[in-house]
Amino acid sequence: MRGGRHIAAVTDASFALAAGECLALVGESGCGKSVLASALLGLLPGNAQTAGRALLGETDLLTADERTLARTVRGRRVGLVPQSPAAHLTPVRTVGSQLGETLRQLTGTRKPDVRAAVRAAAERAAFPADHLDRYPHELSGGLAQRAATALALVGDAPLLLADEPTTGLDRDLVNRTVDELRRHVDAGHALLMITHDLAAAERVADRVAVMYAGRIVELADAGAFFGTPGPRHPYARGLLNALPERDFAPIPGMPPELGDLPEGCAFAPRCPHAAEACTAPPQFADRIACHYPPDEELARA
Repeated sequence: MRGGRHIAAVTDASFALAAGECLALVGESGCGKSVLASALLGLLPGNAQTAGRALLGETDLLTADERTLARTVRGRRVGLVPQSPAAHLTPVRTVGSQLGETLRQLTGTRKPDVRAAVRAAAERAAFPADHLDRYPHELSGGLAQRAATALALVGDAPLLLADEPTTGLDRDLVNRTVDELRRHVDAGHALLMITHDLAAAERVADRVAVMYAGRIVELADAGAFFGTPGPRHPYARGLLNALPERDFAPIPGMPPELGDLPEGCAFAPRCPHAAEACTAPPQFADRIACHYPPDEELARA
């Protein structure tokens, strides 16, 4: 950053994602979820630095050059539903023409078959066929989101990164979109879904990763996370308890700035169970990064 300052936007993120599996990455805004997705596709700004490995087969996405990413990875092996779809759609071309070009490039669709293929691709993402001749600036936020989803699904990439794919959609369309993403997974593809919508995550995910202040603090099976025994990390538990259908109790305080993290556990200033041990950073072990014991009764004792 300016003045030579460094900010760790994502630190020690480690997980595996198998074919036919959906991992939902959840957490409050600004915790690093979208930065992680951008790193996997080589879309970080020029002042960003990465370390470690991100393996897709034998390809390390963090060290691959731009030519490799552009010609063999983006769209073909990794699809992206961007967080800001209107900014990723070409402003001077209609949605239909962009879908047609993508179909020709990624699937080899012949020109006589393009029109029908475009309508089928639009239908897959619940994008209305009578809007295919519209330009991005003529679309609502929800329609732009559906157009971006349709484009991302065209290549049936082995890995799909969906960054807030339900933004701007009403609940019926949210359910339809995540059900389509689930069908994509059930067909043998991998899905990393970044979302604030825990109801959508519950509907589609096999596993859940909870991120806070640039770190993954819990990895859990979706059934156990949303059901019994529930989340183990106090922050993850707070996210679920904040839902209207649950306790509707907000987590106190605000997430810290990534450039001004507290000493020790980043969640400690907001945690009702913080103790002296929390002045030291917790290690990620047994799928959780927390000094606080998972069992609440033992913790209170």
